[in-house]
This record gives sequence, C-alpha cells and structure tokens, in this order.
Amino acid sequence: MSHLYLIAQVAGRAVAIDSDQVESVVDIGEVTQVPLASQHVRGLAALRSRVVTVVDTHSALGLDSAHEARRAVITHVEGHHYAMLVDALDDVAPFDLLPLAGGVALDIAWQRAGRGIVERDGEPILAIDLAALVPGYSTSLN
Repeated sequence: MSHLYLIAQVAGRAVAIDSDQVESVVDIGEVTQVPLASQHVRGLAALRSRVVTVVDTHSALGLDSAHEARRAVITHVEGHHYAMLVDALDDVAPFDLLPLAGGVALDIAWQRAGRGIVERDGEPILAIDLAALVPGYSTSLN
C-alpha cells in the first residue's frame, strides 16, 4: 500500500521521509548555540512562538558538518520538536516502502537511520527514520 513520502537531499543523497514524521518544512533563521550540547545539535531556534532543537543531520550521520543548511524538516519525537537540517527539499509523492536488500552497503549511521527503500522512476531512494538522527534517542524502543 502506498504512503506519502517527502523526498529531500541530505549529504548529497536523496532520502525519503515518511510524511507521518513531517510536521512542516521551514527555513531556519538565527540559531543560538547551546553550551555542552551534543555535537549533532547546532543549537536552538525560535519557530512560530516555540523553540526547536536544530539537529545537524550531516554530523548525526558522522559526516563533515561544515555546510550551512537553512532548510529543515520539523519533526516531533518523544514530546519535543526538532528541526532536522536538509540540503534541499524535492517533492512529496506516494511510494511503496520496500525492505532494504541484503546487498545494499550503507555506512553505519545510514544503517541506523535506514528503514527501507522507495523507488522513484526506477531509482532506489533510502527511506530514513528522522528519530534515529536525534541525539540520545534509541530507535530500538520502536
């Protein structure tokens, strides 16, 4: 059965995010750094009269976080709102989620976030769980 997915770019890779995980997509303004926060937390940002934790998805995946992404996907995990930085947003479309094939080679962080594959025009796109990129959150609870 098809389900809606948001297609985004993270670290030069197209990823599919289940629409159930997407509260909104936004441009992030000023980010205030937080002392002693995880290296994956860029800081806090004000968004529509609330504060969100801004997560550097590149860093959460163990990649260089030197980029200055300003687009974000807002998600809600365990009672908290997070702005997950993305390089670009592409499209929203229905897809069938297929299991990850045994031969798919993914880095460990991508393995942790990966939930399956969707196919767009014959191209496989990794479906990810945004909660897996939240510092300190264990997806083994799900």
